[in-house]
Amino acid sequence: MAEEDDERELTEEEQAEIDRKTQRNQKIKLAVLALLLVVLSVGVTLGLLHFLAPDERAPDGDTAEAEAAEPLEPARQQAIYFPLKEKFVINYNVRGRQRFLQTEVNLMLRDNEVVKVLEQHLPRVRNDLIMLFSGQEFEDLQTPEGRELLRQDALRRVQAILEQEMGQPGVEQVLFTSFVMQ
Repeated sequence: MAEEDDERELTEEEQAEIDRKTQRNQKIKLAVLALLLVVLSVGVTLGLLHFLAPDERAPDGDTAEAEAAEPLEPARQQAIYFPLKEKFVINYNVRGRQRFLQTEVNLMLRDNEVVKVLEQHLPRVRNDLIMLFSGQEFEDLQTPEGRELLRQDALRRVQAILEQEMGQPGVEQVLFTSFVMQ
């Protein structure tokens, strides 16, 4: 009987040891799981901040030197639309019939100095545009391609005048705000 009690005591001791090991393993598993959850949540948070937040990181020493070496591009100024106040009316003789082109022109530029030069040389600008418009074939102006070519030619004429008078083209676009043909 003493042997049976020893087996029982050993079994109880073994059982107690097994319970302690199981509890220790469960605590270790729980701690590892908690640590993984914390690392995962920090990683996801940092990833989202990196992709969703604007890039406002401080420049490294190398990139700061590279940026200092590159000249900064000036901020693009807001567009200014300069209307050529009077409408252009051009007569065409097409197969013995009188035809007319009536158009309004605006110039797109970005510098107020160009406005001053344009105002001073407006008679010359208008003259060159009238000569350009009157030298066109009426049939060519009836197509979108013909009007676009005319617009590009007008831009080159105005830019040539400004280049001659102030040393820069000054005007970015010639815009027809009205274009009526009869």
